[in-house]
Amino acid sequence: MTKITNSTTITHKDVDKLGDIIQNENISVPLVAVYCGSRTGNNPIYTQTAFELGQKLAKAGFGLVYGGASIGVMGAVADGVLSQNGVAVGVIPQFMLQKEISHLNLTQLHLTDSMHTRKAMMAEYASAFVTLSGGFGTLEEIAEIATWRQLMQHDKPMMLLNTNQFYQHFIQHIHHIADEGFMAQQDRNALVVCDTADDVIGHLQKTVNIDNPLAKDIDTRVFSLKYRGGGVLHTPKNTK
Repeated sequence: MTKITNSTTITHKDVDKLGDIIQNENISVPLVAVYCGSRTGNNPIYTQTAFELGQKLAKAGFGLVYGGASIGVMGAVADGVLSQNGVAVGVIPQFMLQKEISHLNLTQLHLTDSMHTRKAMMAEYASAFVTLSGGFGTLEEIAEIATWRQLMQHDKPMMLLNTNQFYQHFIQHIHHIADEGFMAQQDRNALVVCDTADDVIGHLQKTVNIDNPLAKDIDTRVFSLKYRGGGVLHTPKNTK
C-alpha cells in the first residue's frame, strides 16, 4: 500500500525545508523527475514507451519521482518502475486526489497544498528531468525547470523524449525562438532531445552521479517566489 510520508500535508511554508525532509528519507538511488500527462493519448505508443522507460530506469539503478497518479502516461511510467521493484515516489496536491487517482503501490506518496509545492518538491528530489507526452501541465513543468536552469538555479540534465515525433513542432518552435534572438544557443542546447527510452538512459548514465543521488544543486527558495517561467525552453541542435 502507498506510504504517505508525512502525517500532515506539505505546504508552501515547508519549501525551504524540502532538502531536509528528503534527506531524512534515506533514498539510496538517484530519482529522475518525469513530467507527463494523466491521459493516455490516442496512440498506445505513448503509454507503452512510458512503461518501457520506467522499466529501464529501474534496471539502470534510477528511481522515479512524478505526479503520483495511477492513470494515463503518468501511471504507465510508475507501473514500469514498480514492475522491476524500483523506487517510485509520487507527489500530488490534495485537491487533485479525485482528478488524478493516486497510485496505490508507490514507494512513497507525498501530499501537498498546491501545484506549486508539488513542483518544488519534485525538483528538490530530482537528479534529472525527463519530459514525456502530455498537455499544458507537462509543457509548463519543463518550461519552468528549463527557465530555472537558464537563470543558473540548477545544473541538472533535462531531456525531451520525442516519442512518435510528438514534440517535433515544439522542437522546431524552440529553434525558431533561438534563431530570432530570444534564446541563447547554449540554453537551447541544454534540453536534450531523445528518440528512444534507451537514449534517455544513456544520457542519464553519462550525466548523473549515481553515487550521490541527493546532491544539492538546486535552490528551492526560488520556487517559493511563486514565479512562473515565461515559456523559455532549451533544446538541442539535432532535430529531424
